[in-house]
Amino acid sequence: MDSILKRLPKLANANVLVGYDTSDDAAVYRLSNDLALVQTVDFLTPVADDPFTYGRIAAANSLSDVYAMGGQPISALSILAYPSSGDFEVLEQILRGGLATMEEANCAVVGGHSIADDEIKFGYAVTGLIHPDKIWKNVGARPGDLVVLTKALGSGVISTALKRDKAQESWVNAATQTMASLNRPAAEVLRQVDGSQGSLSAVHAVTDITGFGLIGHAKEMASGSGVSLRIDHQQIEYLPGAVEAARGKFFSAGLKNNREFAQDHVGFAPSVSEDFRALLFDPQTSGGLLASLSPEAATRAVEALRQRGISASVIGEVLPKRAMLIEII
Repeated sequence: MDSILKRLPKLANANVLVGYDTSDDAAVYRLSNDLALVQTVDFLTPVADDPFTYGRIAAANSLSDVYAMGGQPISALSILAYPSSGDFEVLEQILRGGLATMEEANCAVVGGHSIADDEIKFGYAVTGLIHPDKIWKNVGARPGDLVVLTKALGSGVISTALKRDKAQESWVNAATQTMASLNRPAAEVLRQVDGSQGSLSAVHAVTDITGFGLIGHAKEMASGSGVSLRIDHQQIEYLPGAVEAARGKFFSAGLKNNREFAQDHVGFAPSVSEDFRALLFDPQTSGGLLASLSPEAATRAVEALRQRGISASVIGEVLPKRAMLIEII
């Protein structure tokens, strides 16, 4: 898809502040000098057995891109594919789960569209608001920055283990709680840290970790910023059961695709085992935020995030561009 988008003509519109050309998390369209729209769309197949929980996760996943841009979601349109012969009580629970999370985010669901499909798919097109001068992009990381990650990794391998009836209940519960959690509080902390610098920005680049996995999204940040990232895999938090699931080779097709997409741009230290290498390629659903901040701001952000009960740690640093965009130690 990326190669196709690069061949398409770019629309000349001065009000498009962020488009698809930088592979960013969402688009931003300026309405005035002090107001812009953030627009994104995402949907996914079931990642939980419980339909209400699946709806919650789908909503949190759809909202995440707005938070990653620094915006505030205000409205959403649902996107649904559901079998015409399916259980409509199950469908009601999916929709109720999505509405519950949207209500938590103070985001109004104003309509949507559905089609008959043998494979269930659910998500939202979300619109948010942001100041044109306060947009976070997935590019802009600077040498000397520290890299902060919120949320633990491993939802992909655990979801795959669940589909094969090999996941322990404790693994599933931890992954479900993480996937259903909004990135709103993490974005609020980063915004507070950013605003404390006055006119100088302390948050230089932000993205959320979803389908491309940590390495894939880190690669986009490094490539677009003209830098390299060094990441310490031992500083990353992993979901309970994630390492065991990786050792069990519960790898999705998405993980294999991510490895093919980014493996030529990442170098691993010999000490990084194959299990952890796989987890860094693992596609995440409703994953955390990856942010490049000035060192002082990163320290304050991690402290503030942990005080709010949010998983957060400094996992690496930004380097001047090297032969490899990503170095894993």
